[in-house]
Amino acid sequence: MSENRTYSKFTKEALLLLGKRIRLARKERRMSEKDLSERVGIARSTLQKIERGDPVVDIGLVFEAATITGVPLFEPDATSLAPQIAQVRDKIALLPAYIRKPKTELNDDF
Repeated sequence: MSENRTYSKFTKEALLLLGKRIRLARKERRMSEKDLSERVGIARSTLQKIERGDPVVDIGLVFEAATITGVPLFEPDATSLAPQIAQVRDKIALLPAYIRKPKTELNDDF
């Protein structure tokens, strides 16, 4: 059973932009679709979906294609995301472990 998923305009545009950047970087490096798809370990048709910004492609595959072609994902000069991961981990540690809905609704009608 196929489920139709809707995506926001921003999500669609971001996927398209990333796909186009991957395609541009691949061409600038004079890599064929076949070369890049083999390096990523995917079918050529999957690479074409990535370059079109198709949202059904696994995010890990998109990130791998971007990494191989040199497309920056987060910080243009970052060689490691470890400092950013540590910063987010520290912030998460400050938050409650469980998020619960209040059992009673707050009645603020005066």
